[in-house]
Amino acid sequence: MKYLPRIAALAGLAIAVWLVWHADARAVLSLMRAAGGGLALAGIAHVLPMLANARNWQMLMRGARRPTLSGVLRLVWIRESVNGTLPVARVGGEVVTFRMMCKWGMQPAPAMASLVVDLQLTLISEMLFAIAAIGYLIAHAGARALHLAARLGGGIAILAVLLLAFLFVQRMSPFARLTKLFNRITSGKFRSLVGESVRIDQSISDLWRQRGMIIRYLLIWQSLQCIATALELWLALYFLGAKGSFLQAIALQSLIQALSSVAFFVPGGLGVQEGGFLLIGTVLGFNPQTCLALAGARRLRDIIVFLPGLVAWQVAEWRDKRRAPASSATGGETANSGQSASGRKAQ
Repeated sequence: MKYLPRIAALAGLAIAVWLVWHADARAVLSLMRAAGGGLALAGIAHVLPMLANARNWQMLMRGARRPTLSGVLRLVWIRESVNGTLPVARVGGEVVTFRMMCKWGMQPAPAMASLVVDLQLTLISEMLFAIAAIGYLIAHAGARALHLAARLGGGIAILAVLLLAFLFVQRMSPFARLTKLFNRITSGKFRSLVGESVRIDQSISDLWRQRGMIIRYLLIWQSLQCIATALELWLALYFLGAKGSFLQAIALQSLIQALSSVAFFVPGGLGVQEGGFLLIGTVLGFNPQTCLALAGARRLRDIIVFLPGLVAWQVAEWRDKRRAPASSATGGETANSGQSASGRKAQ
């Protein structure tokens, strides 16, 4: 089971290479070379949807130690970098950022609740935008889009079932139930975590009760995030010399994102992303070489944005490890000085 992500990554890479080779690799590389620095600019534009995502997530954070917008933007950057490049089934980024939030002073319950609800609302938003994109495909591509729309609809239906199951399980206080079960199995070794798990379930329920905030999240900030991400694709299309409308970019981005979420177990969406760009892009009227060059532009974005994000994560971990011994030493010196003072006073 532990080798599944590696096998999926190798299979996806093989599919991606085959697709590019089959569509004329020289033509694809020639398009990307002609676009030049424009593709780098399109990749850097990913800062805009990350900023919208940071504002989204910050709305869900509760407590006195809530990070600033720049701090949440850093969390988003690291979370996307981990999920987008490493074989972690798109949840490793949540684990990393949860640890970071706790180190920054946030209480575990509101930190975990913000991650869970952010994930749920993001999936709901992706599903809604994907449904709208399928409608756009059918309206503008006619019969050519029907077969593809049926397949995409099946994937979205799977995503909807998973999401509904997730929401149903959430109403049963899953964190508290699982912790209590492990506590019984291990003869009380998880006793200290039972109270915290109850607080996590309560914090999640409290967030879902704030309907106005949920509506703003979905209608305003998630819409801005989708539009900003589509801007990346539109810029890439422009520099690749393709005449694509902004609505086409939104439809393409929405469906690619939904496919990536369904195939969450494939690291970096290798093969899935390239195949998605090819299938959906050709239905929208772009030639295969442009579609795969667009997929290549997305990979270039990952290199420009996500690799530095991984470095930033490792730097943060390194700093935390260096601070830990210093803090322990300071604490030890304080304790020793206190004991000496007590000893002198006793004498």
